Amino acid sequence: MKFSVLFCILLFTCLYLTLAQGSYENCCLKYVKSIRKATRRHVVEYRRQETDGGCNLPAIVFKVNYKGKWKQICADPNKDWVKSLIETIDKSIRQAKY
Repeated sequence: MKFSVLFCILLFTCLYLTLAQGSYENCCLKYVKSIRKATRRHVVEYRRQETDGGCNLPAIVFKVNYKGKWKQICADPNKDWVKSLIETIDKSIRQAKY
């Protein structure tokens, strides 16, 4: 009897930990220092990662389509090359709308 109770407690604990691990958000954990100019041409869009919720690193996440493969690149929002790339993407989006 004691073994079955212990086994059930262990089983529920493992299930709880498994479900808890799946609840983490898709967060950037570190920045890239820079990206090549050829890669910059393939950046399609970006999003801002704020420090609320489960993410504790402010970042700009660039979505890149290179040779049919989608990648996400995390960058420091305070870097000049990141700000410049954001302006370029915003400009191309505005031009595409008109």
